[in-house]
Amino acid sequence: MGFTIMINQLIEFSINHWEMVAVFLAILATLLFVESKGGAQGLTPSAATNLMNNEDAVVVDIRPEKEFNTGHITGALNIPATKMKENQTRLEKHKDAPIIIVCKSGVTSGASAKDLKKAGFTKVYKLQGGIAEWQSSNLPLVKG
Repeated sequence: MGFTIMINQLIEFSINHWEMVAVFLAILATLLFVESKGGAQGLTPSAATNLMNNEDAVVVDIRPEKEFNTGHITGALNIPATKMKENQTRLEKHKDAPIIIVCKSGVTSGASAKDLKKAGFTKVYKLQGGIAEWQSSNLPLVKG
């Protein structure tokens, strides 16, 4: 019975506030479109760890150097997002290896991953939730 009441309230809200519902649906559709268009696959911290251990994945941390030095994944390369295009040559030797892009919260890694895919890198992933999710999963970070 409670479920029926909740559905009725949702329908009533949608009718009374159709503008807000329309904006929400437009934003949702845009987000889904952007994420599906040539974006990199997201990895959970445990999936990223498996890829690093089993397929020698290269971790590329795109945070600014100052943030990178406060704590990063062991063996990660620091290539700030603002300098990704001019530093792609640093990654050429890893072109056939899986590359995991890491940012602070998992939001900005998509753009850098897309740039790498355009440059011909085929196995590009992004860490879901970024370094924040890595830390909340109690996985280790290296400082310095």
